[in-house]
Amino acid sequence: MLMTIIRYALFAVVSTLVNLGTQEFVLRAFPVLPLTASIAAGTLVGFAVKYVLDKRWIFFDGYDGHAREARKVVLYGLFSIVTTLVFWGFELSFWAIWQTAAAKYAGAVLGLAIGYAAKYVADRHLVFVQRSAPWSSAAGAASRAAPASSLPR
Repeated sequence: MLMTIIRYALFAVVSTLVNLGTQEFVLRAFPVLPLTASIAAGTLVGFAVKYVLDKRWIFFDGYDGHAREARKVVLYGLFSIVTTLVFWGFELSFWAIWQTAAAKYAGAVLGLAIGYAAKYVADRHLVFVQRSAPWSSAAGAASRAAPASSLPR
């Protein structure tokens, strides 16, 4: 579990750096575009990187077909939005209460920690749901049971 926490935190840092790097690239490469274009590009690229890293190295999730993968991406995105709102809520609340940069950043760190912890739980239980393998005890017992037509009535 410790390695999962370390990887999860590392991937959060990596995706943040990719996000900011993409924003900087867009601002320098296309200076006529508005700031919102660089933020959107950074968010999109950072999201994609974090999704792939989490899917492969945190949840060890395989490919389940187009429909299920699309569902995962949408749910993952919705939980990412909730995480961002928690982060912003804490950051802005700390700023509103204490009106110092230190308080704002403390709120941001606390908001990120709470948001990411909640997101991990949501992703684990609602996005990257671990299904039983056919040979596992529960699924295996059901598949080894006699067909209903052969049971006595």
